[in-house]
Formats: sequence, structure tokens, C-alpha cells
Amino acid sequence: MFDPIRIHSLLERIDEAITLIDENTSYIKSADDFLKSSDGMFALSGVCMQLVFIGESVKVIDARTGVDYLSRYKNIPWISIMGLRDIIAHEYHHIDAEEIFKVIKKDLPILHATIKQMKKDLQI
Repeated sequence: MFDPIRIHSLLERIDEAITLIDENTSYIKSADDFLKSSDGMFALSGVCMQLVFIGESVKVIDARTGVDYLSRYKNIPWISIMGLRDIIAHEYHHIDAEEIFKVIKKDLPILHATIKQMKKDLQI
């Protein structure tokens, strides 16, 4: 059995990271907005750092709970989240602003809702 308090803490930090991304990219309407200015590039860098954190936290949750826990939430591509972390961390010069934009606009809202549900399901 895993430590639900530790897992809840990690889920809370993922929740906060997604909220931080949302709050600081509200003005980003296209991937080009990242590339047009130094502020946009700085925002892209910050988003990537938070995505690394999210991916690393998912890896820790997976390691501490076994694959059974994350597999309960089948709507989330957990392997892809961990893989994105690896790409950003190890191949930073190959980051595609369009892909990061899609992650922010399409994937993070679904992940955010699932993380909130996971926190409720832990009943801490």
C-alpha cells in the first residue's frame, strides 16, 4: 500500500503547476505568441519547466504506487506525460512551440480535472 498523504501532496503540487501555467499563459492565443517576443519565450520556458515538474511528479507517483494506481484513470496518457518530461529535460533544443501550445490548450484542462478527482478519491 502507498502513502496517500504523500500522493495527495504530489497531486496538489501538480494541481498548482497547472494553475500556474493557466494563469501565466492566458494571453497566449497561438504558438506564435510564444515566439514573437522575449516575454513569450520566457513564458514558454516557464511552461516547459512546469511540465518537467508535472512529468517528474507523475513518475514519482507511478513509482510509489505501482502501475495499478494511475491505470485507474485511463483518460490520461500517463506514459506520454512522463515522456514529454524526458523530451523537455533532455532535448530542450528540439521543443516545438506548437506542441507545447496544444498541451496547454487541449491536454492540461483534462489532466487538471483528473488530478482534482484523484485528490477527492484519496479522501485525505
